[in-house]
Amino acid sequence: MVRVQQAMTPPDDSEDWLGLRAGALPAAGAQEWLGRPDCGAVVLFSGTARDHSDGRQGVDLLSYEAYESQAGPRIRAVCAELRRRWPAVGRVVILHRTGDVPLGESAVVVGVSAPHRDEAFAAARYGIDAVKACVPIWKRERWEGGDDWGVDGADLVDPRAVGRPAAGAGEAGAR
Repeated sequence: MVRVQQAMTPPDDSEDWLGLRAGALPAAGAQEWLGRPDCGAVVLFSGTARDHSDGRQGVDLLSYEAYESQAGPRIRAVCAELRRRWPAVGRVVILHRTGDVPLGESAVVVGVSAPHRDEAFAAARYGIDAVKACVPIWKRERWEGGDDWGVDGADLVDPRAVGRPAAGAGEAGAR
């Protein structure tokens, strides 16, 4: 189940740790949890709040809002598609923060473990790309000149469409 949680701990009964949380994300705990004896590769991506974005210098705070009733099913769909594409993946972590995110802190953590590095890197890259493309979570930025929604918003897509060439675009259309 994906829901906003106050305490965020890894699951005892699943190989998928998925969640939304208002508060700091456990990136180090996720890294540790991902390891399994049958997996020789662990890849963890942690997207942190930075001090600028396109045309906005002096960003000092990010804030995220999620359409929670849709974010959970979308995160589960991303995880399911990741597992369909890379069936050898051991564990999957997809955690996103809601609310205020101070500079330097993680806004999103996506990680996988797999027997080999090639599939671990590919699956982790897909995971973060798909979260950004498929899950209804919006970023608000505060900077020296004011505050507004992030400039990189786009229409949401189905997880199966992430990383696939656009119709008629060939490889040039791949993300």
